[in-house]
Amino acid sequence: MKSLLLILSNARYFGPAWVFASLNILFGTWAIYIPTVKENLGIDKAQLGIAIFFLSLGVFTIFPIASTIINRIGVGKATGYGVLLICITAILPIVAPNYYTLMAGLFFFGATNGFTDISMNTLVTELEKEDKTKFMSASHGFFSLGGVLAGLGSFLIGPLANPALHMGMAIALIFIVNLFFYGRYKNITAAPVEKEPFSLKLFKPLLLLGLISFVSMGSEGAIVDWSGLYLKEVSIAPEALWGAGFLGFQITMTLGRFLGDGISSKIGSVKMVSLGALVVIAGYALVLSTQTYLAILGFALSGLGFSVMVPEIFRIGGNVRGVDSSQGVSFIAGTGYTGFLIAPPILGFLADSFSLVACFLVLTCCALLILGATFTMNKKRIKS
Repeated sequence: MKSLLLILSNARYFGPAWVFASLNILFGTWAIYIPTVKENLGIDKAQLGIAIFFLSLGVFTIFPIASTIINRIGVGKATGYGVLLICITAILPIVAPNYYTLMAGLFFFGATNGFTDISMNTLVTELEKEDKTKFMSASHGFFSLGGVLAGLGSFLIGPLANPALHMGMAIALIFIVNLFFYGRYKNITAAPVEKEPFSLKLFKPLLLLGLISFVSMGSEGAIVDWSGLYLKEVSIAPEALWGAGFLGFQITMTLGRFLGDGISSKIGSVKMVSLGALVVIAGYALVLSTQTYLAILGFALSGLGFSVMVPEIFRIGGNVRGVDSSQGVSFIAGTGYTGFLIAPPILGFLADSFSLVACFLVLTCCALLILGATFTMNKKRIKS
């Protein structure tokens, strides 16, 4: 909790952490209005799926050029501009008058989300280096908190009965708070690194980190999508408990991120990822028991393990020797988003062809893969 207290007591750290929350508040507010947008435009599920693909396309389009832009204008200013851009583009899908403008709006919203994601993670990485402190995990905790706030905002759907007004209120909140704190970090720039010629030896740490990012974020997406169905069809849980696995996962995810920095300071980032993988494996073992309450506990344990993985690999990726922090963060974000997007449908195919139990057996193997990757990581090129 030390890093959480640091964020809450110092505007220099609260500003970047609030950007994390901002991203998920706006994304979550859009998400709760997806059914409304679908109904208003009279599109079917297949068309909606294609439109949402443009959101992903926007994210991936910005990844190759984000680090160049960030290094050119400075990571602090890039983060501030990113916030401004998401505030502008967040309203576009909500007010889209037709299907084609919806796709365009989602593309630009995705691109600005991707840019802000890379900027804010690079900003925290640079602040950690400059101030010799750790608050990356707690910052990701604020991202989870932003999702909770967006969820609470769903209670405004009925009273407001106006999606554009609801999103406008969220945008106003995000913009005003970020404008107040922007001055605290706008002049932060990435520390210069001694560039090295490209080699497999240089790329190896990033390749391993990308693998961990791909598997961990893909697994997170799978649990979010499939935990309820697993409890319903495999554990034969009563209807009241179908959402308990997801709830437990989200609670421990948020809690773990607020606690993670303190533990990481003591044992180092690589060991932290190893510890997270062990906790995830233990959680999957309980899930595979198929007993309702053990499975719910297993999903919660998995959330605790995954909570520290993504913040730590972003931290490690921003400290790989010979690589700009923004480039390391961009690579890890790209592989992670890829996993998050493609893992759930792949597991859906497995579930349809075999069973949900087979899916979680595969996820257990993925956690073992993460554990193995931490042992083979070239630690000499990484600052923990």
